[in-house]
Amino acid sequence: MEAFIVDPRETTAEELARGMRDAKLVTELNRSVPYTEECNKLVKELFGDNMGEGSMLLPPLKGVCFDRVKIGENVMIMFDCLMMSRGGITIDDGAMIAANVQLISNNHDLRDRQLLVCKPVHIGRNAWIGAGATILPGVTVGENAVVAAGAVVTKDVEANTIVGGNPAKFIKKVD
Repeated sequence: MEAFIVDPRETTAEELARGMRDAKLVTELNRSVPYTEECNKLVKELFGDNMGEGSMLLPPLKGVCFDRVKIGENVMIMFDCLMMSRGGITIDDGAMIAANVQLISNNHDLRDRQLLVCKPVHIGRNAWIGAGATILPGVTVGENAVVAAGAVVTKDVEANTIVGGNPAKFIKKVD
């Protein structure tokens, strides 16, 4: 997976306006009551057509670059998700994201810390990300995989496996 570099010092007026729009929407979303029409409207406005039918996101939500997030159908995202999305985040159909999960698709360059090194995060179909887990840049979690609560995932997770720990390691195959 190819990394790409973003220099926030070169942010365009359009990118700044989109960021301000997202910050306003997230603030409003985080003040809304889950399961209400107001909450659903704000989620729809934030993600637009990038959120599939039957998917649900419960606030609060934190993050940036929500236009780079693609959420499939029947996805459940619980409270306090952090989406650092500059590198792109894709969550496939049927995935479950537990509370306090961090999906991180960008990090700072070691030499010039103002630069962002971006790599997409991909959560596969029917994957389950446990509470408090962190998925780092460039990681793909395979179809039907389970990431244990509190795990820090630094490498790809094979389909139909369970991983856990820091850094996350293979635990067993999913039956």
